[in-house]
Amino acid sequence: MRSAILPRSAFQTRKPARAGRPAWKCAEEFKRWLRKLPCAGCQHTGDAFNQICAAHVDHAGGKGIATKVADRHCIPLCDRCHTEQHSRGWPTFEKTLPGADAVMLSAIYWTEWPGRREWEAELAGQGA
Repeated sequence: MRSAILPRSAFQTRKPARAGRPAWKCAEEFKRWLRKLPCAGCQHTGDAFNQICAAHVDHAGGKGIATKVADRHCIPLCDRCHTEQHSRGWPTFEKTLPGADAVMLSAIYWTEWPGRREWEAELAGQGA
């Protein structure tokens, strides 16, 4: 007996939209900007083998069950440093960062982001 062949449309190919993450926590353009900067840990500028990511500083506050902290609490880390951060944990890893305070460092990046004022104005306009 042959099995029925399902049409391609029977499979969901796109991820569903994120439900429940408020707009004030989402700053995709900020994360995109961070990925263009050198790693905060080792100053690596990123390449195909060791890319820069926007790493969320979990202990910055606002983290809940099944939700990340707001994107404004990210710092640029290369894949190697990000892996090290996960294996060592934030309290140990952040001692290697400038100022030894990842929350403070994320606030500096947020303040320096050229698109911050526009993002904040847009968010205010949405009533969020």
